[in-house]
Amino acid sequence: MGLQEKHRDKPFWYSFIYAIEGIVTVVKQERNMRFHLLSSCIVLLMSFYFSIDKMEWLIVLILISGMFCLEMVNTAIERVVDLVTLEYKPLAKQAKDVAAGAVLVYAVVSIIIGAFIFIPYVFKLLRTIEIS
Repeated sequence: MGLQEKHRDKPFWYSFIYAIEGIVTVVKQERNMRFHLLSSCIVLLMSFYFSIDKMEWLIVLILISGMFCLEMVNTAIERVVDLVTLEYKPLAKQAKDVAAGAVLVYAVVSIIIGAFIFIPYVFKLLRTIEIS
């Protein structure tokens, strides 16, 4: 019996268990994912503190979930490349570098968008503190 047949015999909800195991694995084993998790908690706390509007919440949640997803895909690519070869190969390096580059581009764009959302709230807070 092949791997696919084994999975077909399992109940549908097992796929959720496997997905959660994958999320737990990447959080435990990947320093960058823990950094993204900490950063996301800070952003969420700021979002509650500043009472950002509904559209801003949607943007923040899309950016956070996109970052998590991209980091997990990057980790999966790294694992597959490491599984295929342990020796140095230029194409393996390129695959890893391109995946990491995608994460970096998304992170930079997320920071820029986050700045557009939060800087006005921070300035408003600072003006309120100055007046007091």
